[in-house]
Amino acid sequence: MRIKDKKDFASGLMFIAFGAFFAILARGYQMGTAAKMGSGYFPFWLGVLLGVLGLIVLLKSLAASSEDHDLGKWDWKTVLWITGAVILFAVILQFLGLILSIIILVFFSALASHEFNWKQTLVSSLILIAICYGAFVWGLKLQFPVWPPFLVG
Repeated sequence: MRIKDKKDFASGLMFIAFGAFFAILARGYQMGTAAKMGSGYFPFWLGVLLGVLGLIVLLKSLAASSEDHDLGKWDWKTVLWITGAVILFAVILQFLGLILSIIILVFFSALASHEFNWKQTLVSSLILIAICYGAFVWGLKLQFPVWPPFLVG
């Protein structure tokens, strides 16, 4: 069997690895059932689903009908910008709150792009703020600061 599409093969392996990692990690939490989910139920099945998706992508990369694609070289500058932005978000969330932290996250991540655009980045920030506020603050009622503590008292 010959690997025709090396990009899909590597992506499939990565999906399988991440899926297996999170499914195994989720087993350490209470699983529950579909009717009464425990804290590990959703991450476990999401990890399994990611692994299955990875297997499908990996198998398609071996198909004779696949196009030949090489992996190419990694753009380490982009990887470091995005990884740094996520780490920065984790560090500043408690100090600057959700809104400002998301704006900083999106702008730092956008700097990784070779096609950076201020207007698109601002719109992306606002959309992500609306989604995160709706899902985490309003929907799930998670307790973390929305605004910096020095602004709200």
